[in-house]
Amino acid sequence: MIITRATEYAVRAILYMSKFPQGEIILKKDICRTQDVTPAFLTKIFQPLVKVGIVGSQRGVGGGFYLKLDPKEITVYDIFKAQEDPLHINKCLVEEGCCERDKFCAVHGAWQDVREGMVEKLSQYDFARLAQEEEQNLQKIIDLK
Repeated sequence: MIITRATEYAVRAILYMSKFPQGEIILKKDICRTQDVTPAFLTKIFQPLVKVGIVGSQRGVGGGFYLKLDPKEITVYDIFKAQEDPLHINKCLVEEGCCERDKFCAVHGAWQDVREGMVEKLSQYDFARLAQEEEQNLQKIIDLK
């Protein structure tokens, strides 16, 4: 499974925004510049995040986006879920009964277990933690120079 480009950019943009105080408007042009994303694509990937209440937007000259939630309350799975949920590992998990083997197939149970594990793991990574880890990683690079 490979996440979509929209999800990848949404995660990166939310990580960037997590370094600012919650509710602070971050100019759209700054997000685009730092994340190397076009304004149109940023607007597109933020639409689902606005809809679920993770991101807010402000139009106009000083317009941009802001986090409606504390980065501690936003997980990588929240972003994934807004962009491309539900998480399907295999087509047999899409709809019960779509595969005549799912009642007895041991692999069906394995796919379900893997899916649950991925959801659980992605839910463990909140953006406050990720922003802190990124700052620590950057500091290590600076210290090595």
